Amino acid sequence: MQTEIEVLMIAAVTIACLHTVAGPDHYLPFIALSKSRGWSFSRTIFWTIICGCGHVWSSVLLGLGGAALGWSLSKVNWLENIRGGIAGWALVAFGVAYAIWGLVTARRGRLHKHFDVYDDGSMYVYEHKDGRAVAPSERHTVTPWVMFLIFVLGPCEPMIPLLYFPGAKNSTYGMFLLIIVYTIFTLVVMILMVVLGYHGLAFLKTEKLEKYMHALSGLTIFICGAGMVFLGW
Repeated sequence: MQTEIEVLMIAAVTIACLHTVAGPDHYLPFIALSKSRGWSFSRTIFWTIICGCGHVWSSVLLGLGGAALGWSLSKVNWLENIRGGIAGWALVAFGVAYAIWGLVTARRGRLHKHFDVYDDGSMYVYEHKDGRAVAPSERHTVTPWVMFLIFVLGPCEPMIPLLYFPGAKNSTYGMFLLIIVYTIFTLVVMILMVVLGYHGLAFLKTEKLEKYMHALSGLTIFICGAGMVFLGW
């Protein structure tokens, strides 16, 4: 189980970093609000942490749903000797399905958020598909608390299967460890990206990475599950 938890932690770190770096909406709005409203550096970091915590906790709540399913599996006595294998195969299946869904949505285009900042310091958020115009009525004013709500309602779905595995193995320790690792790395990367932007440092071009973020997350989960099933990780 120790080796399996280590593999899951690597997957959690990978997904947390990919999910954050590939999504400009995880850091650019804080930089824009800071510049347009004259926030201090400490206030900028404060709201980054608050919104990051909301994002992480909503992701963890989804993940606990997956853990509950795994925990139910762990209570079935006749599955005791094979439940680890079933949990590994579940990761493989979810990873493949999520990667395929991510590729399909990337090719078709999907709704994604945009943040616009105007000269008077106001910021608006809206969702659209590339190439589709957005009416003024579809734009919503962004305030710090609106940002918090956006982050709470936009969790990281790949946390669900990651917590399913330790649930199936009846490992409370494994679940808490994954939650802690995912939380720390998500917040650290968010803060790092905001700090870099606050001080005017250029970012990598993440548009293409953002487009395929779900497919890459699915691939990460698939590799994690396949390693457990076929390579004995």
